[in-house]
Amino acid sequence: MVTSSLRGVRAPKTRRGKRILEKREPQKQEGSKQAVFLRGSTASGKVTQVLKDLVAIRKSCSSFFGRKNDVRPFEDIAPVEQFARQHGAAIFGVGSHSKKRPHNVVLGRLFNEHLLDMFELGVDFFLPISMFPSTSKVAEGTKPLVVFNGEPFVADREWQQLRNLFLDVFRGETVESVRLQGLEMLIQVTALPEGRLLFRCFRLHLKKSGTRIPRVELEECGPRIDFSLRRSKLASEDLMKAACRQPKELKARRKKNVAKDALGSTLGR
Repeated sequence: MVTSSLRGVRAPKTRRGKRILEKREPQKQEGSKQAVFLRGSTASGKVTQVLKDLVAIRKSCSSFFGRKNDVRPFEDIAPVEQFARQHGAAIFGVGSHSKKRPHNVVLGRLFNEHLLDMFELGVDFFLPISMFPSTSKVAEGTKPLVVFNGEPFVADREWQQLRNLFLDVFRGETVESVRLQGLEMLIQVTALPEGRLLFRCFRLHLKKSGTRIPRVELEECGPRIDFSLRRSKLASEDLMKAACRQPKELKARRKKNVAKDALGSTLGR
């Protein structure tokens, strides 16, 4: 029997097909979001390399498609939605280039297989990963720390959704805990006036400090990108609320006769 959310999708004829469709159903515990990065039909060499470097950061759950695809998300999102649906992806990136919008990257998200939000970013400056020392490279699958700087990320709704998008793209695997030695990468995103955005990546080196807390040194590992925010299509408040809704089973139930003091200690009544 096919569930209601699969209406309009051809019923599976094999057990394998049924398992694939069930994996695409909403899950109580969502894993890492898959991403597809597409080279547009007019993408420049710079933009293509930007997409490849973004894929390299989250290689374990991203795919890059280097053949030219005639897609223009802001004119018609349907081809992107279909492509993402075929590959089970909830995040997409599209590179393009034109005289009006040179070196262009569109990043966006899908909810329930339809567009949630997307942002068009111009690449003003780019230094690829290959230009940085090999000693700065981080292990594949590393879960990065993501730091946001700048007043727009707090005061402006458009930038708040952009911050949320960057978190979705680069947060990596969902895990309960991370070993201290597993903290190898820091991503810093800085919002500047006039819609400028600085994207920097660093390798974390933990050094001895004579105490239990190590001394941290940063080494830039790339890519280094200066973006400018050009266009956006934001999710409505109702749609964003629906996308962020959690199943009742995952919400912590209130325990009776249990309280916490000012220091956080659990007390029984």
